[in-house]
Amino acid sequence: MHTAQLLLELGAVIFGLGVVGRLAGRIGLSPIPLYLLAGLAFGAGGLLPLDAPEGFFQAGSEIGVVLLLLLLGLEYSASELVGQLRQQAPVGVLDLLLNGAPGALLALLLGWGPLAALAMFGITAVSSSGIIAKVLTDLERLANRETPSVLSILVLEDLAMAVYLPVLTALLAASGTASALRSVAIALAVLAVVLVIALRYGRQVTRVVAADSSEILLLRVFGLALLVAGAAEQVHVSAAVGAFLLGIALSGEVAELARPLLEPLRDLFAAVFFVFFGLTTDPSQLPAAVVPALVLVVAGIATKAVTGWVAARRAGVGPGGRIRAGAALIPRGEFSIVIAGLAGSTVDPRLAPTAAAYVLILAVLGPVAPRLADPLARRATARARARTAVA
Repeated sequence: MHTAQLLLELGAVIFGLGVVGRLAGRIGLSPIPLYLLAGLAFGAGGLLPLDAPEGFFQAGSEIGVVLLLLLLGLEYSASELVGQLRQQAPVGVLDLLLNGAPGALLALLLGWGPLAALAMFGITAVSSSGIIAKVLTDLERLANRETPSVLSILVLEDLAMAVYLPVLTALLAASGTASALRSVAIALAVLAVVLVIALRYGRQVTRVVAADSSEILLLRVFGLALLVAGAAEQVHVSAAVGAFLLGIALSGEVAELARPLLEPLRDLFAAVFFVFFGLTTDPSQLPAAVVPALVLVVAGIATKAVTGWVAARRAGVGPGGRIRAGAALIPRGEFSIVIAGLAGSTVDPRLAPTAAAYVLILAVLGPVAPRLADPLARRATARARARTAVA
């Protein structure tokens, strides 16, 4: 491709993403489903196929995953993670089992095989931290009593992904049973070492990247994130997990200063990541994926409602808050697409379009569900007050 054509097409796609993102903000939606649709429209078989520079989008999408997980890790300190794990671990286990089971069962019923079932388990289990955080902020619910319960579920899901992704990556890369067991053992051992470093030696890691200049701090943190992600990939631990654990290890002032520097990069490359997933998904396969995706959507809404109810009740929140917690947990997004991207081309060609349709539907419903749940929550609160008054 000539340089002029490459720049024209690349510029058109990125500028178009800016327009799409602004449109999403105007209508109160997450831009994720619109980015996916843009990728579907511009990819092979789409409405306006472009000879876009695939190498750039592939590399950019991998950087997007690294930055998404790095910024997520920067939100938590090691002590906060340990505290949340101790407090809400039973609800976290319930959340994963309830929400992962429909995806795994569907894959087995459709004959996709056990690896696809493991991938679909993760795709349906994990909510979208990015969409949920934005919805809670937009609706001014960060101070609500049920919000800590929602956030604790998200933290536990992120921790679970730190174990799940290395296992899935190792199994996908293995060529037989012995190879699979060896790969999983190595991945978990490396994960344990990195997690110990993050928990016990986070201050030392922080001192390594600390800098007086914001430019140098950005280069150090970004460069170290790519190095850790690349090293993690070498031992089949997943670049995403390596970046997430590095984010946990960084703390204090460095984390506070690095976050605003990295956020614009994350937004750019995360958009590229979602577009690349759309580019590599054949739109002609989506109609066949709609029915299984809708089955998973119905199941996913019900199981997240149960999770939110149980988590909020455990925290002493009333019925209205429990309903709001369940509605807030509905969106799926970043992790679901990451998992589909890892497994889609390896286990079954039907997995990627099913995951795309599933995420599209729930990413659109996600910002709407809390508003739709408000009348139910108000009625539940009124009934609870009435029963209390009578008693």
